[in-house]
Amino acid sequence: MVRKFDAKEFVAALPRRPGVYRMLDAARQPLYVGKAKNLRDRVGSYFTPANVNPKVQALVHQVADMEVTVTNSEKEAL
Repeated sequence: MVRKFDAKEFVAALPRRPGVYRMLDAARQPLYVGKAKNLRDRVGSYFTPANVNPKVQALVHQVADMEVTVTNSEKEAL
């Protein structure tokens, strides 16, 4: 059984640290790669109901999983 990606649960588990995040589709192919000063806030911003940008909505609709790498600084994430 394939589990559905739970964005709320995923975001709640993220640290408030800098890092890199990768949004993956169902085939585990990258949809988007980004960096963040605060992973929880940045990744969470994609999944809020207030985010009405059609491009972002289309992107998050395809997300089947995410990976993160925590870094020591935003500069290191870059």
